[in-house]
Amino acid sequence: MFAIPHLDIPPLTSAGGTVRLPGSKSISNRVLLLAALSLGHTDITDLLDSDDTRVMLEALARLGCRIEPQADGALRVHGLGGELPVRQGQLFLGNAGTAMRPLTASLALLAARHGGAFELGGVPRMHERPIGDLVDALRQLGCPVHCLVSEGYPPLRLGDGSTHALKLDKAIRVRGDVSSQFLTALLLALPLVAQAQDVVIEVVGELISRPYIEITLNLLERFGVAVRRDGWQRFTIPAGSQYRSPGRIAVEGDASSASYFIALGAIAPATPGTDGITIEGVGLSSIQGDIHFVEAARLMGAHVEGEANRLHIRRGSWPLKAIDLDCNHIPDAAMTLAVMALYADGTTTLRNIASWRVKETDRIAAMANECRKLGATVEEGADCIRITPPASAQAWRAASIHTYDDHRIAMCFSLAAFNPARLPVRIEDPKCVAKTFPDYFEALFDVCATPAALIPVICVDGPTASGKGTLASELAQRLGYQLLDSGALYRATALAAQDAGVALDDEPALARLAAQLPLAFRDHKVFLGGRDITDPLRLESTGGMASRVSQHLAVRSALHALQQSFRRLPGLVADGRDMGTVIFPDATLKVFLTATAEQRAQRRHKQLISKGFAANIDSLLADLQARDLRDSSRTHAPLKPAEDALQLDNSGMDIEESVQQVLKWWQGKTVFPGN
Repeated sequence: MFAIPHLDIPPLTSAGGTVRLPGSKSISNRVLLLAALSLGHTDITDLLDSDDTRVMLEALARLGCRIEPQADGALRVHGLGGELPVRQGQLFLGNAGTAMRPLTASLALLAARHGGAFELGGVPRMHERPIGDLVDALRQLGCPVHCLVSEGYPPLRLGDGSTHALKLDKAIRVRGDVSSQFLTALLLALPLVAQAQDVVIEVVGELISRPYIEITLNLLERFGVAVRRDGWQRFTIPAGSQYRSPGRIAVEGDASSASYFIALGAIAPATPGTDGITIEGVGLSSIQGDIHFVEAARLMGAHVEGEANRLHIRRGSWPLKAIDLDCNHIPDAAMTLAVMALYADGTTTLRNIASWRVKETDRIAAMANECRKLGATVEEGADCIRITPPASAQAWRAASIHTYDDHRIAMCFSLAAFNPARLPVRIEDPKCVAKTFPDYFEALFDVCATPAALIPVICVDGPTASGKGTLASELAQRLGYQLLDSGALYRATALAAQDAGVALDDEPALARLAAQLPLAFRDHKVFLGGRDITDPLRLESTGGMASRVSQHLAVRSALHALQQSFRRLPGLVADGRDMGTVIFPDATLKVFLTATAEQRAQRRHKQLISKGFAANIDSLLADLQARDLRDSSRTHAPLKPAEDALQLDNSGMDIEESVQQVLKWWQGKTVFPGN
């Protein structure tokens, strides 16, 4: 996951490959709650691991629910059987509506029956999201519910520590035109108290987001409760209802998340050698309403084929076709249509989306603002949005997309990187995708392609112990870029030679080793043939051997293609001695990092001592000076600054000062408004 202030996505030109979706957020949190309320234990597979599910899991654990990971990857939830072992507490639910609304209803009923008292709150945006209609319905039942700050909004106090008789003889009335989560919350909670008689819910007004209610009813039946439905206005929970575990249940891939890759396949030409995008984990048999996004994408011209648990998408009509669509059946996925509209042949109108106003942010206003930044003309209404794409390729603009702490806005606007003007797109606060799809950007970049020349590269060259490795690593982390430590390749080749008994002057044998180097970088560690070589890689003796290995032209040639293969989306930071002069001569930014030999010797001495290695500073200084001479005077790719490199002497700077200086230079190279 990208935990960085912003992510710059270079222009993207094609896409192809397979995406495996994370589990559905809507199904995951419903299943977790149902498993916790049931008799028996439930093993849940393919559960989404995200911010929203984590807050639900933490809340259930605080309520006394035992949760155990299983060896096969399932999560075992030991049900409480409708009991309440913990009678009071405070629960923080972040910005997870799929946790706040259902837990409010279930805990309000359980607290009234068993004599509990709970406080539920979240982030500031959660305290702006209305919950008054659910509160009113719970008060009709006789549940003590108190809004602690503003009436109709969290934070809430549920129960007062005393037991209360519930009023189940009359239908509970709840509005359906603000959020379907209010009805879902009641449907999930009321089987807990529907033992002696039927319990009836009546929906006031038009019920929005009906597909989410279908998910709820489907899952209720899986857990032993068959709700009777009279149209979309009256729901009856039968007397004698009791939740029973199905034993084992799998969570479908998230159909809302599928929308981004369906749109990707519709927008992007297929990468050569592929047939577009394949999505695994959700298909045409999905119980999620957002699978109907497939129909909307087809209306816009996408070519979509499907199986029970798989979808295949490729570009069809181009440009896409403008549509006028009632989106009540796909409220979340409809946001993706707004970005697809940027590639359409006219004005697209999305209607019946009033629920966007009360989500993680006011999504109608947010989508309008960000589409305008890209050059589109946008009109917004109370429950609709009209989007006319930029008039030409020249009318597109580079934009920094504000994401409003809303995961769907971040994911939607990543698709704007396919704009015909070949302009980059900046996504602010990309980590917000953790709410539902923590690895979204990694998944996107795995199936997207663009010419190497469009992928930005920062080169950090310099002599031994100048700090270039630390600087490059920090830059890569802060920019969300790939990292190439070229020195590690030469050091690993030297270690491989040592293991194989190959002499360091045997150029042909060394080149053969380098060409087949089984090297992997994972979690800030380096592995050679599966063996962790992170520590031996940094030994002074290894560095000395690497300096000798790097003098051989055949070795450098063998490693050249491997180094260039690190130039992958969304960008690369490469450190070494010839990154800017030989490997990436077209790099966007080249930095030549220096420090005095004495300063570098002191740094290396401290580094080795801190790791428990014996070191003599005079020997280190002599060795550094000898390696500087050898590296700068070698025949092939000698150490020297590139002609267009910016030189940075960090002798008197700490790492943060060096990082900030390079980031300042990098910011000056970008094209986003406001830089």
